[in-house]
Amino acid sequence: MATRLPKDYAPSDSEPFMNARQREYFRRKLVTWKEDIIRETRETVSSLQEGSLHLPDVTDRAASESEKTLELRTRDRQRKLINKIDAALGRLEDQTYGYCEETGDPISLKRLDARPIATLSVEAQERHEKRERVFRDD
Repeated sequence: MATRLPKDYAPSDSEPFMNARQREYFRRKLVTWKEDIIRETRETVSSLQEGSLHLPDVTDRAASESEKTLELRTRDRQRKLINKIDAALGRLEDQTYGYCEETGDPISLKRLDARPIATLSVEAQERHEKRERVFRDD
């Protein structure tokens, strides 16, 4: 049975963390995000197929190829993002969504609302980024 949400529902710290309503809210948010990315990808593929006209001017052709390359890179990043969205949906299913992978503590609702694929709390993310900087600077 699907959980019903009021139209203006937003997760609140005053309710139990990752209750059924919050899980449904984030599930809908993730599914909508994924659907938007897939729709944009289809539109890109369609426009790339239509835009494969032979341009007589070398400069126009080079600009067109650069735009296509950039668009394809963007789509590749979005493909990776879909994998992260799918992983977040999986965590919702097994009820581990919203908990920091490093500490097991709840991730703030504000962070999850802003970045629904987050797997680390703000503090754990900052430690992770600090370690990356240290190792990168060596």
